Amino acid sequence: MVPTPSPATPLARRKLPIGIQTFSEIREEGYYYVDKSGMAVDLAHTGKYYFLSRPRRFGKSLLLDTFKDLFEGRQELFTGLAAETRWDWTQKHPVIRVSLSDGVLRNRAELDQRLAEILLDNQKNLGVTCTHQSLGGQFGELIALAHQKTGQRAVVLIDEYDKPILDNITNSPVALEMREGLKNLYSVLKGSDAHLKFVFLTGVSKFSKVSLFSGLNNLTDITLDAHYSALCGYTDADVETVFAPELEGLDREEIRQWYNGYNWLGTSVYNPFDLLLLFRSRVFRPYWFETGTPTFLVKLLSERQFFTPDLARLHSSMALLSTFDVDQIEPEALLFQAGYLTVHQSSEPLPGQWVYTLGYPNREVESSLNAALLGGLGAPERSSFETRLQLIDLLKTVNLGGLKDLFHAFYASISHDWYRKNELAHFEGYYASIFYSYFAALGLDIRLEDTTNKGRIDMAVLFNGQVFLFEFKVVELTPEGRALQQLQDKGYADKYQSRGEPIHLIGVEFSKASRNIVGFEVQTLSKY
Repeated sequence: MVPTPSPATPLARRKLPIGIQTFSEIREEGYYYVDKSGMAVDLAHTGKYYFLSRPRRFGKSLLLDTFKDLFEGRQELFTGLAAETRWDWTQKHPVIRVSLSDGVLRNRAELDQRLAEILLDNQKNLGVTCTHQSLGGQFGELIALAHQKTGQRAVVLIDEYDKPILDNITNSPVALEMREGLKNLYSVLKGSDAHLKFVFLTGVSKFSKVSLFSGLNNLTDITLDAHYSALCGYTDADVETVFAPELEGLDREEIRQWYNGYNWLGTSVYNPFDLLLLFRSRVFRPYWFETGTPTFLVKLLSERQFFTPDLARLHSSMALLSTFDVDQIEPEALLFQAGYLTVHQSSEPLPGQWVYTLGYPNREVESSLNAALLGGLGAPERSSFETRLQLIDLLKTVNLGGLKDLFHAFYASISHDWYRKNELAHFEGYYASIFYSYFAALGLDIRLEDTTNKGRIDMAVLFNGQVFLFEFKVVELTPEGRALQQLQDKGYADKYQSRGEPIHLIGVEFSKASRNIVGFEVQTLSKY
């Protein structure tokens, strides 16, 4: 969180807060920071119980630190910030902080031990002693004692409330035990209402109130509240002003394409983790994606036979986006909550019937996720990486015959044993999914189901001054020879004439019987 620089503290001399954990450290040490204190005050003034879901490494912990310092009345940390003149600094509240972000808990016993340690730490910090033996009893007693000792109602801040469940999501029995253990703790909040001033919970996933927040019906979910879309993360304006000294030598539009685009129905934001590491290293890389391989997600999408091109333009309802529990995990909800997809558009075709269009937030996620998905489609990392390198060369030289040979060789390299163990080979969209994911893994400008006045183009790729238009067919479902013919008959090239670039029509036909490409026809149109 960063104030406007003053002559005494030039912004260019400030440091990047990589690895810094708390709001107070950033303020006191003179690091870059973006002022979100005004939104924090808005929340504190207008409500009492809040829940916010955001992907990992988006600054949720720092947000809770801001609330902590506000309610503890640390006015000196907010000099020059929006909260300085909007907060009653005479009121100081006891703050109970519960953070489950550290370490991996492998069973219910480890969870209970960790919770007991957290409650004990809070007792020491507040100078009170609980006598109840159960965790739920201690939590309720802690809240009441904090109120009693200070005369002010307590503030409860819970960070990464769901991490013990998510760390064990592939082991349902353990995940269910974790859920019940956390439910035992969180359910105390309802009965402690008279002693509470403010409650804020953050996490990655959004579990149903019934499964985890029993009785806490007044919990306000601000995950998809347009006003708070930029509560975590950096806006374009923040990058232009706060981080202006760091932009020299970097392509501004490239920064947007790589790291901007996360949206929760309001202002789009950048992932702070990505930007800070970019400014430090001056090299574009998938920093955020590299901190957590989505192995479970890749497995889930493969099992559900998900058509990977759909990830670029997926429609969902609010109910589907919010459907997440140990025994009910919808791919759309997991992709959205984990940050691999974001909201591109919302519409209301009928009163109260909202439709959300999801897609990749940026190039980092699109390229990295599709590279990971190739493994679930039967492509080992080493061979898929080599194939991607060859694909780049073929596109640069417009070697379309080599493109056919490259993909034919790839499909042929998938072992019979892999097909025997996977149902994906019987999935109609399997072959097109591989084809698309190879291009998407390169971070190219791809248009899927691109609409024209005569239909939809399966895939358009704009690269290096060339336009590549693809149509995919499965010969068992349609007569051979139709893919290129459709591109020609529908006049799909007309939409791209104004670019003044060569246009390549490519009809690709797959056979489920031979498990390979059986047709690859090309027509190149000269510049218009």
